[in-house]
Amino acid sequence: MNRRQALIGGGGIALGLGVVAYLGLRSMGSMAAYEVAMAAARPALPAHPALRDLIGHATLAASGHNTQPWRFRASAQQIAILPDLARRTPVVDPDDHHLFVSLGCAAENLAIAAGARGMPGRISFDAAQGGGVVFQFENAPPGPPGLAEAIRLRQSTRAECEARPLRAEEMRMLAEAGDIEGVDLVLLTARPEIERVRDLVVAGNTAQMADAAFLRELKSWLRFNPNQAMARGDGLFSAASGQPNAPAWLKGLFFDTFVSAESESEIYVRHLRSSAGVAVFLAMREDPEHLVKVGRACQRFALRATTLGLKIAYINQPVEVPSLRSVLAGLAGLPGRRPDLLMRFGHGPTLPYSPRRPLGDVLTA
Repeated sequence: MNRRQALIGGGGIALGLGVVAYLGLRSMGSMAAYEVAMAAARPALPAHPALRDLIGHATLAASGHNTQPWRFRASAQQIAILPDLARRTPVVDPDDHHLFVSLGCAAENLAIAAGARGMPGRISFDAAQGGGVVFQFENAPPGPPGLAEAIRLRQSTRAECEARPLRAEEMRMLAEAGDIEGVDLVLLTARPEIERVRDLVVAGNTAQMADAAFLRELKSWLRFNPNQAMARGDGLFSAASGQPNAPAWLKGLFFDTFVSAESESEIYVRHLRSSAGVAVFLAMREDPEHLVKVGRACQRFALRATTLGLKIAYINQPVEVPSLRSVLAGLAGLPGRRPDLLMRFGHGPTLPYSPRRPLGDVLTA
């Protein structure tokens, strides 16, 4: 692309966005109202939390496409986290791999929040409840210190980092945070290693963007403006990835016009070039119980990164495209294993937070 083409393209995009803003400003809602709503959904943990407070902190966990595929059943003795199969993403996650990882992320948030307020317990996997996770209130060893206050601040930040390495002490703390029995964590920080990861991410992105079923599923979880994000309470909100807002009725045209394999790959290249490192999580066994453990490990890692002033973002294309998994496992030094999560990290900006569903939508009797 030459400079003239770039200027024409940039002018077209600017004009298009101007028309979008003119036609749909009222229907989109304001970012100010959205920020107020997100702050209300992320309150500080009370000194003496009720069960609803603990569940609220659990729902701030990461999940694929921000589907929040969980339901909570609470009693005085325990809180069960059940898979919500109505929120599956069968194209990108046909074996519910990400779904069970997400349950582990929520369980870890719950355990950390409860333990920090003198309500410790143990996490267990319950196959009898369709693959649910149970947090049982009982005397238990304390979890990692200093993570509870990071729960409401953690975010997956799809933005460029500051392109500076981490200190050895920071790397040590990250490695310790992700150290959970049944899960291997491999940290890659050498530039040649990160560049090889970059190539895998680009290859995976290219394959997925050529898949019509993948695109249909992805579009169904995109939220293009504050009103849509707040009304649905889930999905991938454009502003949370640093993208402009648009009216919901224009979302298909907007996506088809401005998003392509090439444009997305360019973004991933910039993001990885600026990141301090990449984390690869691999379960020692490929079953739902161990996938829950992967979720717990990655959530601890992300919370520790947050306490260190770092940002994280998931780049799971090499995990989601089966033909790339063995290459990533070899790069991680664990050939023959299946990588479960891929995450980049570094010093980066704070973006708007992703939406969350009301507690009433995730509680079940």
